[in-house]
Amino acid sequence: MTRILAIEDEPDVALVLRVLFERSGYGFDLATNGRVGLRKVHDVRPDLVVLDVGLPEMDGWTVLERVRDFADVPILMLSAHSEESEKVRGLRGGADDYLAKPFNNNELLARVEALLRRVRSTERADRTEAGVYDDGVVRVDLRQRQVEVDGRPVDLTRTEFRLLSVLVQHAGAVLSPNQLLDQVWNDPTGIAPERVKFVVLRLRRKLGWSGDASPIAAVRGVGYRYRPQG
Repeated sequence: MTRILAIEDEPDVALVLRVLFERSGYGFDLATNGRVGLRKVHDVRPDLVVLDVGLPEMDGWTVLERVRDFADVPILMLSAHSEESEKVRGLRGGADDYLAKPFNNNELLARVEALLRRVRSTERADRTEAGVYDDGVVRVDLRQRQVEVDGRPVDLTRTEFRLLSVLVQHAGAVLSPNQLLDQVWNDPTGIAPERVKFVVLRLRRKLGWSGDASPIAAVRGVGYRYRPQG
C-alpha cells in the first residue's frame, strides 16, 4: 500500500488529510512536529510527505533541508503564505510541489497523484537501464545502482544516482538544467531548475569532490558537464 506521511501540527488540517487520503486508499501516518517527522521519514519510509511550513520548534524549511540530506521522497509543502517568493523558496530547497492553505481537497489529491506517478515512471526507467560506466576513478553500475569512487562504495539517494547516471552517460557533453529536470526528475516542464543545483552540490559532497577538483563541472549560463577521469 502506498503510504503518505503528513507532518502537520494543526489538528483540523491533520484530520482532513487523514480522511482524504484514507478514503482514497492510501496508508496514512502523522507527525505533529518536525523532529518526530524526521524520525518517521527515516523509519516508515513513506512514498510521499506532506509537510507544513509553520511547524513548532523545528519549522518546515529545516525539516525539508534535513530530509534532503538522506532521502529523495516526494515532498509537497503546505503553507499559510501564498506569496510567489515562498513557493520559489520551497522548490529551490528541494520540495516537489507547494500548495497554499486553505487548499481545495481535490486539488491536493490531484497533485499528490501526479507526484506519485512521476516517481513510478522514474522507477520503471531505473529497472530498464543496463550497463556499467567506468573511467578508472568513477564506476557506476546502472542496473545494480552501485557507485564507487576509487574503489570506495558510495551510498546515493535515487535522485542523486539518476543525476550521476545521466551525466556519465553523456560524459563530455553539457546538459542544461531543463534537460536534467526532464531526464532525472521526469519533469519536462522545467519548473524550478534551481533544484538541479542543490542536488549537484549534495552529489559532489557525497562523492568527496569540491570546487574545481570535481569532475561534475558547472558551465556558466549553460548547465553541467561530467569530465571523464581516465
